[in-house]
Amino acid sequence: MNYRHAYHAGNFADVMKHVLLLELMSSLQRKEGGACVIDTHAGCGEYDLRAEEAEKTQEWRQGLGRVLEQPDAVLQSYIDRVTALGAPARYPGSPRLIASMLRPQDRLIACELHTDDAQILRRLFHRDDRVAVHHRDGYASLRAFLPPRPQKRGLVLIDPPFEKPDEFARLADAIAEIRTRFHSGIVAAWYPIKHRTPVRAFHDDLKARGVRSLLACELTLRPPLDPTRLNGSGLLIANPPFGFDNRARELLAVLARILDIEGQTTAQVEWLVGE
Repeated sequence: MNYRHAYHAGNFADVMKHVLLLELMSSLQRKEGGACVIDTHAGCGEYDLRAEEAEKTQEWRQGLGRVLEQPDAVLQSYIDRVTALGAPARYPGSPRLIASMLRPQDRLIACELHTDDAQILRRLFHRDDRVAVHHRDGYASLRAFLPPRPQKRGLVLIDPPFEKPDEFARLADAIAEIRTRFHSGIVAAWYPIKHRTPVRAFHDDLKARGVRSLLACELTLRPPLDPTRLNGSGLLIANPPFGFDNRARELLAVLARILDIEGQTTAQVEWLVGE
């Protein structure tokens, strides 16, 4: 599958991921010291929701569109952030959102393998010396960039396109390596929920590797029974900040209510492995 995010920008999975990402960024910035964020699959940074790709699928209307039409105070920081960055005409990707929150002492390392997207990303951030864009494989870059210096705290966001059949295994490898090389860091790894078997195997793989402090945050629009549909979205957090689990429950409960169309949308935040 040749995945192009322009068709899916601002959909329910994007909204869920970014609501939690902004909360993780806020947690990192409660301390004065600088933080480093690594985005392994950065994309092109922002997406035109009036372009042909977004117009063709209209997926954003059932994600971002519903949140803007039914604003809730619990999601206000997300709403304020994306509208300040151009929504609903444009939707900011993860690196654009992250960069908008960087303080002078923070930095972002954005990796993107797709040549055209990497060039767009470079143009987007060419005047921001807090952001470094690398045209390279995000998984392969982990050894080069971890642990980050001079910052000793940070977040690694892994948001792969799931183009390859072994993507869950690669994701588990990456999480285990990050937790070994950057023990104090937070890991946020996105995954699709089509049906339960691959997700359960992914979780069991991480448990078998002995990875500790794993929190699974999931939002499903419908029961994950049809493997041909994106029925839900997950964000696995390794080493989450203190209290993040309760905050994630609050955020996703509100989001599930707003996004519910078929009366089947559910949110779940579950500890897979404690500290």
